[in-house]
Amino acid sequence: MPFEFRLPDIGEGVAEGEVVQWFVKEGDAIAEDAPLVSVLTDKANVEIPSPRKGRILKIHAAVGEKVKVGGLLVTIEPEGSAPAAAPPSPASVAAAAPAPAVESPAARASSPNAASGPSGPVAASPYVRRLAAERGIDLATVKGSGPGGRVVESDLVPAASAGPPSAPAAPTSPPPGAPSSSVPAPSTSDLPDVAERIPIRGVRRVIAEHMSESSHRAAPFTYVEEIDVTELVALRDRMAKHVEKQGVRLSYLPFIVKGVVAGLRAHPRMNATMDDARNELVIRSAYHIGIATAAPDGLIVPVVRNADQKSVAQLAREIQELAERGRQAKLTRAELTGSTFTISSLGALGGVMATPILNYPEVGILGVHKIARRPVYRTDGTVGPADLMNLSVTLDHRVLDGIVGAQFLAAVKGYLEDPHQLFAEMR
Repeated sequence: MPFEFRLPDIGEGVAEGEVVQWFVKEGDAIAEDAPLVSVLTDKANVEIPSPRKGRILKIHAAVGEKVKVGGLLVTIEPEGSAPAAAPPSPASVAAAAPAPAVESPAARASSPNAASGPSGPVAASPYVRRLAAERGIDLATVKGSGPGGRVVESDLVPAASAGPPSAPAAPTSPPPGAPSSSVPAPSTSDLPDVAERIPIRGVRRVIAEHMSESSHRAAPFTYVEEIDVTELVALRDRMAKHVEKQGVRLSYLPFIVKGVVAGLRAHPRMNATMDDARNELVIRSAYHIGIATAAPDGLIVPVVRNADQKSVAQLAREIQELAERGRQAKLTRAELTGSTFTISSLGALGGVMATPILNYPEVGILGVHKIARRPVYRTDGTVGPADLMNLSVTLDHRVLDGIVGAQFLAAVKGYLEDPHQLFAEMR
């Protein structure tokens, strides 16, 4: 009997997952425990293996589709089971049914089995078929440039520019009271200069939903401080030659993490998450610092757990390893959740100032900006060079007053301007 495989429970609190990639197609043979499908949940890709050895009969969820836990993913014909009954022949169907109406190109493109060329069905992914349907393109008229003549997304661009075959418009009658002619409502499908349509899915869709939730729930307020990091630059340069002997690149970020932890200790309400369901600010006792990291599919936030218990060298190694595995989409869900405070840095491209969006339900996030050498007035009246940078803190103004953010950032500033304090701090 065919085996219906449903989305399993892939983590505490996970209610659904988005199909990112199928490693098989219908008709393929598959071994037990072989990679079957990649599903995205909470920004982490989870690779699900096949529970059976057999043949793929039917894929029920297209790439980009969200599936609830328990929802049907795929039907597998286990090895050794009787083959499924063969479908009726075209001749018998034709004899038993009336002649079908002529389909439009869009209708043919939207059907996975309908698009066919002179030598049989057109090879194309469900995603490409859906795009073709949206653009009114008959896949049978498209020459595929992919492996084996497979139609890929780029093949649809010239087809779309050529336009669909013209057809006489069906006469319609205006509704009672309406003018005999009217201008159609504006639609993005009518734009003449569309170069590309990019589906918002996968990690990018998770980011979009998370950012929207943060913007709708929190009341963000941003405060900025200029920091003289001349001593930090010198200290980092001295330490780098020792740390980098261990194969780890030492950036300024580990020092900033330690300064942030010191600031959070002094102002514990910043190290908190908001429980909107119970209308409570939940102050956290652990210091799990999220590090915003650019990845190929979008921004991710791997978490350095118990950052207060780690040395500068340990922080440097862990941040580097998390970033590398994040760019390879190999981080686990646990490594991407549970942060209590987040740091967002663009490194050398950090600009002068930015207002990062809160990593909801956290109530604070630090923006780190580039270091630039500029002349400054000294307390003794002289002018000399200094390494300066801006830090910005965004907080949820519903539960934290501006003075709290200013005091927190002043504490962080004190530690970074005199970084030797970071090693003398009492826990």
